[in-house]
Amino acid sequence: MTYPQLFDKLRHNPIPQKQFYMYIKNIGGLYADVESELELLKGAGAPLDVEEQNGERYFYLNTHARLWQKSNLVFVDIETNGSKPQSSEIIEIGALKVREGKIIESFESYVYASCVPENITELTGITEADIATAPHRDEVLAQFRRFLDDGVFVAHNVNFDYSFLDYHLRQCGMFGIFNPKLCTIELARKTIPSQRYALSYLNDFLGIHTPISHRAYADALTSFRIFEIAMIMFPPNIQSIQDLIDFSKGRLKL
Repeated sequence: MTYPQLFDKLRHNPIPQKQFYMYIKNIGGLYADVESELELLKGAGAPLDVEEQNGERYFYLNTHARLWQKSNLVFVDIETNGSKPQSSEIIEIGALKVREGKIIESFESYVYASCVPENITELTGITEADIATAPHRDEVLAQFRRFLDDGVFVAHNVNFDYSFLDYHLRQCGMFGIFNPKLCTIELARKTIPSQRYALSYLNDFLGIHTPISHRAYADALTSFRIFEIAMIMFPPNIQSIQDLIDFSKGRLKL
C-alpha cells in the first residue's frame, strides 16, 4: 500500500487507530516511528484528523469536515525546462492563496536552473539571464512549502504541477506533497460547455483575457478566474472540500 492508496481508503471510511498505525508502519518501513511519520505527513499537508467513537480513536480525512469556502485554496502554476520531473528543472513558481473568494496572499519566484532551452524561452519568454541569479531550488521550494501549508492545491492539469513539485521536494530531502488536490480542467468540464479546455483557450473563450500566458503567476491567476466562473454552476450540495473534489471527478451524487 502507498500513502495515496491509504488516503483513498480514508475517503470512504475512518480507520481505527490500531489498523491505521499498522498501515503507516508498513508504508514507512519496518522501523518506522509512527508518531514521527504522522508529524511529517501533516507537515506535508496530509488532511488527517482523529476522532473518538465509542472509546476508540479513528483517523479520518478532514476534507469531509472542512467547508471549501472557509478553506485556503492555493492556485499554483510552474514553468519548467522540460516535461519530466526526473530529467527537468523548475524555472518559475507562481501561486495565489484564496479564501472566501478573495486573494489573500501571493507567491512568485524564478528558480535557478542549469539551462533554459530555446523552445522554452520561445514559449515562456524566460531566458537563462532571467534565472542566472535566481534563488536555488531548495530555498524556493522550502518557501513554497510554507506558503502552501495545509491548503488545497489547485491547478489546471493539476497532476503535472503536483507531481513535479512533489518529486523535487523529495529530491531536496523534504517529505513531498500530500495536500488535497483539485483540477480546474476537471471542474470546467463539469460546469462550462466548451469545445476545448486548455488554459489559453478558456482564457479567451470566457473573456478572462489575462494578458500574459505561460508564466507561472499569470497562469495561476487564470486558473483562479476559471474557478470563479465554474463556481457559479456548482450544485448547492457542494459544501466540503471533499464534495468539491468528488464533484470534479464525477463521484458526487447530485
